[in-house]
Amino acid sequence: MAEFVMPTLGADMTEGTLIAWKKQVGDRVEKGDIIAEVETDKAAIEIEVFTSGTIERLSAQPGDKVPVGTVMAIIREEAAAAPAPAPPPTKPAVQPEGPALAAPEQVQIAKPPSISAEASATVSARPQEPRLRISPAARRLADQLGIDPTAVTGTGPDGAITLDDVQRAAPRTEPAPPEALPPATAAPQADRMARMRQAIATAMARSKREIPHYYLSTTIDLHKALSWLAAENAARSVADRLLPSALLIKAVALALKEVPELNSVWKDGRAVTSQSVHIGVAIALRGGGLVAPALHDTDRLSVTDLMGKLQDLVRRARAGSLRSSELSDPTITVTNLGDLGVDSVLGVIYPPQVALVGFGKVAERPWVVEGLVVARPLMTASLSADHRVSDGHRGGRFLAAVDRLLQNPGGL
Repeated sequence: MAEFVMPTLGADMTEGTLIAWKKQVGDRVEKGDIIAEVETDKAAIEIEVFTSGTIERLSAQPGDKVPVGTVMAIIREEAAAAPAPAPPPTKPAVQPEGPALAAPEQVQIAKPPSISAEASATVSARPQEPRLRISPAARRLADQLGIDPTAVTGTGPDGAITLDDVQRAAPRTEPAPPEALPPATAAPQADRMARMRQAIATAMARSKREIPHYYLSTTIDLHKALSWLAAENAARSVADRLLPSALLIKAVALALKEVPELNSVWKDGRAVTSQSVHIGVAIALRGGGLVAPALHDTDRLSVTDLMGKLQDLVRRARAGSLRSSELSDPTITVTNLGDLGVDSVLGVIYPPQVALVGFGKVAERPWVVEGLVVARPLMTASLSADHRVSDGHRGGRFLAAVDRLLQNPGGL
């Protein structure tokens, strides 16, 4: 038997609220299947199961607040098959009564299918209706306004119902007094933002308290990278064009192969280096706050595939439809504030990771090339790293690798 527990979806999470089970008792699950939807302080997350088998028991009910690590379900794994029937009696004295003994055995063997058939009939009768895709904030607002979510048309990814959809569906025949409308629409959003900011504050306070940070930065000439990008995009459709972020993230992923200790998590008093590169990308949410879900196996993705997965990740993060592994798996985080005009980023490491990479804006500045001062698109790249795991020499080597890789964009 395997225990399915409430996973840790970040250092700031202590509990989650079960929104709905996506599987029921008697259902078979495969590794990677979505088994439940859980609401955290940041978003509604689809929780994956990491074993294959049949669900024996569900220990939590929708609406329950479940602490991290609490058993939520029991799964009978494939290896734990039902015990084989007892061997038939071998004593000669009993043989004459064989038919009489065989009948009870046949009845006993026939019972489980009968029971499972009833259970499967009950289970199949319950989840006939498709799961409603709706963000937590939209669900709370619909409850406050007395709106049936099933009657609302969702405009988010895969038809997900957003906060704006619920607001548009609000009845307008009897306008509320001026004081009544703002609390009805703003309160759920304000409450969610307050909880998210508290969660982020808790994680960042822990990071600064426990992690001895050191910081490095370097200036990178992006002339070759941007020239290659312009030529590459000229041959692509608008929908398939690449953004500079794809090149930056891929360069970080490959640089980690040269300085692998930065691709680690701090666990049980020591750094555990990950064999896989799962880069967490900081994404600002429309209602405020941020999340940093993972791009899995970033080093193995082509730049084209990376761009597609990055766009999908941003879209789902803002619609509140991330998977649990995308929040629990990052091995390092990349944040890019260049589009906001920020020159450089000296970020706070997100536990249990041991490093964070920041990119600032790209701006034309004077740069010396072969003894001549020319205008070049320059960008500041920074590294925040854990001194328990690496030092300035290794951190400097990492940033130098990122720079070198960006000078050969075609090789990414």
